[in-house]
Amino acid sequence: QVQLVESGGGLVQAGGSLRLSCAASGSTVSSGTMGWYRQAPGNQRELVATITPGGTTNYAGFVKGRFTISRDNAKNTVGLQMNSLKLEDTAVYYCYRRHWGNVYWGQGTQVTVSS
Repeated sequence: QVQLVESGGGLVQAGGSLRLSCAASGSTVSSGTMGWYRQAPGNQRELVATITPGGTTNYAGFVKGRFTISRDNAKNTVGLQMNSLKLEDTAVYYCYRRHWGNVYWGQGTQVTVSS
């Protein structure tokens, strides 16, 4: 019933910007912890950023100051504004939701940063 669909991925040059969006259905983005994770080939899936129902944000150290997570309650979406992109940011980015111990994942969207 809960579905998360990411969009906005693509190819961008290092130093550029990209905005990802996660559209939720079957739930409201404000009622659970939402976030973004990423996974590069051969690497573990790692946390990028989260936002709680109360609006508290949490960022991985390697993206803090460059990425911003946001929530649009009216559109029921969660965004990730990515600035000053680096080559090592290349990964599949996944939308994440946790509510009462249940975890949900989107299908992922590819972000590729080139030199």
